[in-house]
Amino acid sequence: MMKHNWTVEDIEAIYDKPLMELIYEAATVHRQHNAYAEVQISSLISIKTGGCPEDCAYCPQAARYNTHVKAHKLMEVEEVVETAKKAKAGGSSRLCMGAAWREVRDNRDFDKVLEMVKQVNALDMEVCCTLGMLNYEQAQKLADAGLYAYNHNVDTSEDYYDEIITTRTYQDRLKTLENVRKANLTICSGGIIGLGESRKDRIGMLKVLSNLQPHPESVPINTLVRVPGTPLEDQPKVPVQDLVRMIATARILMPKTVVRLSAGRMEMSLSDQALCFMAGANSIFAGDQLLTTPNPDFQEDKQMFDILGLQPRKAFKDVEKPEPSKLS
Repeated sequence: MMKHNWTVEDIEAIYDKPLMELIYEAATVHRQHNAYAEVQISSLISIKTGGCPEDCAYCPQAARYNTHVKAHKLMEVEEVVETAKKAKAGGSSRLCMGAAWREVRDNRDFDKVLEMVKQVNALDMEVCCTLGMLNYEQAQKLADAGLYAYNHNVDTSEDYYDEIITTRTYQDRLKTLENVRKANLTICSGGIIGLGESRKDRIGMLKVLSNLQPHPESVPINTLVRVPGTPLEDQPKVPVQDLVRMIATARILMPKTVVRLSAGRMEMSLSDQALCFMAGANSIFAGDQLLTTPNPDFQEDKQMFDILGLQPRKAFKDVEKPEPSKLS
């Protein structure tokens, strides 16, 4: 029985358990609801980089920050398809395409993204997009093109959100997720730890996600990648036990959700990552770039899978592949 009415007190009682007990409980829940040795490999590509008008304090793609990121216009469809083929050959079953936009606009660029979705879907990969805010009609167009998932992170708790982003509201975030769900797309939504938030904010973020009905099919837990030139460049590194605690709590709250061990893996050892998998993480991003930040390459991850006895999860496991609408 899935629960969607978690209280702050419920979540605190889980989150504050002694770490070994928490990992054991999360591992038990994970084995009851999932094939525990299966980990989905996803690839993330930046189809339109930099120049974003938003002020997300963690993001090197915001136009107002002076970072190493150079702005690039939208990639060509053929280039995206080639990248997707390489990712699939490397073991990825999902491709996420990210554009540094504040929101989706109905123009030729969006038409081009719809074509990318159709062609990557035809490779039998789960297609995910993260394009900023969107309305219901735009979500429906993406669904009609064969999109499987839409990523729109809540980032942190509602209370702390204004400290990180002022160019849109928490309600804007939730409205986009509502539009995505209305179009029958799967939801990918999580957040980032290491932004200067409190324990209460981390619990608040998990409460928002675990009380969505149904739960998000995918919850990425990122640790802040500290990028020079962004307001958060001097934040202290997140201790690995904090990440493990977040993953384990997310797994207990949302038993069947794919919990993604996302940004921050470059700074983690094999044993750090093993703890995360034991605590219920069952997806990673592979390939040497995560939008604009470094990431382990496919070969390193293949070695890690061999050592830990993990297997890549197949695309569309236990669900039907979305077929593009004849009308789109």
